[in-house]
Amino acid sequence: MTLVLALAAMLWGIGHILRMPINARFLMIALLYVGVLLVHTVFPDGHALREALGGTVDEWVSLGFLVGIAWIYSVGLKKLRSRVRPENLPKNKEAPTSSEIERNARHIVLREIGGIGQKRLKTARVLVVGAGGLGSPVLQYLAAAGVGTIGVIDDDSVENSNLQRQVIHTDDRIGMPKVFSAEQSMRAQNPFVDVRPYHRRLTPDIATELFKDYDLILDGSDNSETRYLVNQTAVNVGIPLISGAITQWEGQISLFDPSRGGPCYACVFPEAAADGLAPSCAEGGVLGPLPGVIGAMMAVEAIKFLAGAGETLIGRLLIYDALHAETRIIAVQRQESCSICGKKQITTGDA
Repeated sequence: MTLVLALAAMLWGIGHILRMPINARFLMIALLYVGVLLVHTVFPDGHALREALGGTVDEWVSLGFLVGIAWIYSVGLKKLRSRVRPENLPKNKEAPTSSEIERNARHIVLREIGGIGQKRLKTARVLVVGAGGLGSPVLQYLAAAGVGTIGVIDDDSVENSNLQRQVIHTDDRIGMPKVFSAEQSMRAQNPFVDVRPYHRRLTPDIATELFKDYDLILDGSDNSETRYLVNQTAVNVGIPLISGAITQWEGQISLFDPSRGGPCYACVFPEAAADGLAPSCAEGGVLGPLPGVIGAMMAVEAIKFLAGAGETLIGRLLIYDALHAETRIIAVQRQESCSICGKKQITTGDA
């Protein structure tokens, strides 16, 4: 057997010197192997040529079988590697791939964002409260913009009546928890995003620890109880909050951040609206595209804040009236007497 191995090595060396293709070299060795099998098959036991080649027919067949298995494995592995897309390979979260750079090129060429701003988006962690009307465009646009980590918390499931305005969900996902439906759409839009779905209601016992994992909170909830809980937790933790709300034909949005001198939500709205003044979507109806308009504005404000571009809505409340095609902005200020972010409460919280 040593002689045959030496001949195989010599053939490979000759092929290398002659710069023969690798397939041709393997072919020569395969012919040598076939010749050895023929010698052991044709000549009787004890023949000098068989003795010189060494081994038995069974041993040579076993060797050929093992080599064949190894060859099939290597070919299969090569084919699998050739099918792996670059964006599916392990990567440094902070180092953008060429595919990501191409994807976000329109942001990078914007002077106000550029490469530095896009990197800030990639390393940012944003929590969105609600995956409904406002959450749908917020989540979709933040994912498309390349925000690195996006959390979404909601305890509802997709219903048929949602699809008139909650564009991140689809008809075949009716009955699916909204956070998982949103996750599917976001990952389909941008596989580079880390999506964290929380299928549960936001409650006081989990809010603080959850918020601490994020840099920015966007509230698209549809009830005052959750809205005030989000605001109080954001103030306590010291995280800026972008809050949006809609009803029928109108919507509003602002950035609340007492740590930067702005008001909190409770400064502007100390108490929840009385029953009937702000009917829910189910009670008063809502224009289908309206959540898209306000939700897109929320995403814009989030991207500006995270990338450090332009002026934010801190200290200003934007109100949009779709029915009369009017947009107005009113100044809002932090209230020293606010029960949530007043000087006494902020100082106590910092201590």
